[in-house]
Amino acid sequence: MKIAILTQFFPPDYAATGQLIEELATGLTERGQEVQVFVGQPGYAYDQPLATPVEVQNGVLIRRTRTSRIWPERIRGRAVGGLLYCLRALVKLRKRHRQGDLLLVTTEPPYLGILALALKVLYRRPYVSLIYDLYPDVVAALGVLPADHWLIKFWQILNQQVWRQAEAIIVLSSTMQDLIVAQCPETKGKITVIHNWTDLESIQPLPKSENTFAREQGLDQIFTILYSGNLGRCHDIETIMEAALILREAPVRFVVIGKGAKLRPFKAFVEERRLNNCLFLPLQSKEMIPYSLTACDLSLVSLDKGMEGLIAPSKFYSCLAVGRPVAVICEPHSYLRQIVEAADCGRAIVNGDAQGLADFIETLRQRPEMVERLGRRARDYAERHFSRDHCIDQYADLLTGLAPRNGMVIPPQSKLDYERLKR
Repeated sequence: MKIAILTQFFPPDYAATGQLIEELATGLTERGQEVQVFVGQPGYAYDQPLATPVEVQNGVLIRRTRTSRIWPERIRGRAVGGLLYCLRALVKLRKRHRQGDLLLVTTEPPYLGILALALKVLYRRPYVSLIYDLYPDVVAALGVLPADHWLIKFWQILNQQVWRQAEAIIVLSSTMQDLIVAQCPETKGKITVIHNWTDLESIQPLPKSENTFAREQGLDQIFTILYSGNLGRCHDIETIMEAALILREAPVRFVVIGKGAKLRPFKAFVEERRLNNCLFLPLQSKEMIPYSLTACDLSLVSLDKGMEGLIAPSKFYSCLAVGRPVAVICEPHSYLRQIVEAADCGRAIVNGDAQGLADFIETLRQRPEMVERLGRRARDYAERHFSRDHCIDQYADLLTGLAPRNGMVIPPQSKLDYERLKR
């Protein structure tokens, strides 16, 4: 089967979704599918040179559109870039051979599903909707527009039509599934929950004493709490800030690696209160990530209040892989809480409970054997549930299973691969 994947972000871009799509495309190719991806030029890595317009990597055909880099660090600029990507993708996909047998369409940019719907109307090309973030609900939850604004309502109506016409819908969490079914009950039978995964081969548990990154940053001899990734509007950074304030005299170090809208207020908070227990570092290269993620004793993951089910932090799975305890800051009904409790690998903290987070940090600092035990459980759970092969197998089973149901013409070799996957 020929699969065409549509997503704006793709390596060498920094976006986590792009990294996941690269691994998914490679994994599907390894399982006998013919995969091509239609992506944009680097948006997050806007300081990097333009990538090659057309190339083949690991058997995957990559076509990059010439999307805009106007105001790359601003929401308005990203919206323009996303719109231009959609328009150029529509032009390129007028050629039927580029559409493949099945389209896999992400929510990067969030209105890309409308393009998939247009292609189905124009060319009767079936598609699967892969939802990373639930828009426009995120826009409303952040207060950018009120929930009853006409644009929000119109966008939701379009979403429902996109979902109804999709052959299948893939979401990243059970809470996201519940929100979609509540908006569009007809989708109940076509939604599949497939979690993101982590690279368990390159990310391995590594003692801080053997970690060159930890030694270089002076973290090998102090209890370290790490937040690595985007500090965006959807993440609860305030609870972490207040916990750092509570523990200002404790022998601990809060390390923040990344950037985003909340990085500047975090730094301002630290400067105004003259905190000496916080360290801010830039995003690390892909080669350095296995060392930066293991340069800690506790990993932090957070979702702001009202964001549950709207986004799914991909960093969570890497935090499990490093073999350290995990503290998730989230709402009581969060799927993150469910996983942490099932794995028994850390603690779920309610949004705003900075004292609870500080108490958990102090407990771990005084009980190194607990740190080791919870870390082993985190790694074990990641190996059993969130490996690359395990998750991509779920994608392959779903996508190949759609072929006979929709009467697609599968080439002989692909038929053999399909039968092998069924067995």
